[in-house]
Amino acid sequence: MSSTNVHGAKSPNSQMPNSQNWDQELAVSIRGLNKWYGAFQVLRDINLDVGVSEKIILCGPSGSGKSTLIRCVNRLETFQAGTLTVDGIALTDDLKRIEEVRREVGMVFQHFNLFPHLTILENCTLAPIQVRKLSKGRATEIAMHFLERVRIPEQAHKYPGQLSGGQQQRVAIARALCMNPKIMLFDEPTSALDPEMVQEVLDIMVQLAREGMTMLCVTHEMGFARQIADRIVFMDSGEILEIAPPREFFTNPRHPRTKMFLGQIL
Repeated sequence: MSSTNVHGAKSPNSQMPNSQNWDQELAVSIRGLNKWYGAFQVLRDINLDVGVSEKIILCGPSGSGKSTLIRCVNRLETFQAGTLTVDGIALTDDLKRIEEVRREVGMVFQHFNLFPHLTILENCTLAPIQVRKLSKGRATEIAMHFLERVRIPEQAHKYPGQLSGGQQQRVAIARALCMNPKIMLFDEPTSALDPEMVQEVLDIMVQLAREGMTMLCVTHEMGFARQIADRIVFMDSGEILEIAPPREFFTNPRHPRTKMFLGQIL
């Protein structure tokens, strides 16, 4: 597979390909993606391939376009130029294609996004019943399985407001898994949590990674990135400046902006 340079010119990171150079089935393929909010360009010529079962960590300063990029993957954000293919489906304005992609892509948000008027069990069974057309009994069986996986089955009949932040985020992960997604997107899933709750959520994500889930995760948790990432993508000002495996990213960053970022957070 040929390499592409995100800037269209030589850069300090020109040796690092944006796409895999091995024969691997792709879960996500992004080519020349550009997005504007009015006159402000938030994504600039993004090129990135994500292989099936690959774990990609996106990091960078606030406002660099990381969250916008992963929200484009399930069309929560539109883009004005370029192509984005998810699980072999080219994302366009076709609502049927968007719905098809969303059935296969789970997302965990920074602020949980649980329905406060529904119980934990009802939060987890809603989409499988309405979208997957499962029976209530089967959806409940699946929901309880994943609530056990995230270690809170005893919370099934409580409401989100009765749970801690860490527990609510584990529910959000279980809810996404109930749809049996092929790809999981995580948008800073621990940034809204108290420090003592962060590890319990990261432990669940590490478990998912080890089981082979395809993951794109926006995070500032660099220890977690070292542990699970196949590749780390560094973004700034809407551009991908560097892509590297964790060992190389942390020990030998190539782009000056990457070096500055790591110097500030490590």
